[in-house]
Amino acid sequence: MKKVVNVGIGGRTFVLEEDAHSRMATYLSSFKSKINMGFQENEVMEDLEMRIADLFEAKLGSRSEVVTLQMVEEIISRLGMPDGSSPFENGGDTSSSASASAEYKGPRKFYRDYDNRAIGGVCSGLAQYLNIDVVLVRILFVVLTLLGSAGIWVYIILWIVAPKAVTAAQKCEMRGWPVTAENIRKVSQSQHRK
Repeated sequence: MKKVVNVGIGGRTFVLEEDAHSRMATYLSSFKSKINMGFQENEVMEDLEMRIADLFEAKLGSRSEVVTLQMVEEIISRLGMPDGSSPFENGGDTSSSASASAEYKGPRKFYRDYDNRAIGGVCSGLAQYLNIDVVLVRILFVVLTLLGSAGIWVYIILWIVAPKAVTAAQKCEMRGWPVTAENIRKVSQSQHRK
């Protein structure tokens, strides 16, 4: 019989086996020591915990099960470390995590890119979604507006319909990147530079 622990992760409560809890705590402390983000460190850790909670909920579904060590190991290996190294102490391929996240381009989700906005972030979000230069999208909206105000209406509708990319996970999804620890760190660093 294994002991279980109630844990709050990403604002949600989960029941973890004791060994799974200690592995998750080790991972989070190791992750925190490697991010070196200064005052944004707490924001990155909150985003990471929210992503972990989302993955736990996806694994468990609507069942009220205990999170096992195997589930924690799968999630940790999926997220990786912010520097691309292996999250496991006993080795592993350290370069595969970094190269996999750089090569992988998954499905993109349409969000308004509020960080690179001119007005509401619709054009920059559409450019991210279509993977084209934002200048082309802005020129297209200006031309549509000059040809009969269709550009203004399309822009307003997209502004209302499209959600704003707020979290690091949403910004990764907008770019088609997998939501890994390394990519969350990249997104947070790019925000810090602006």
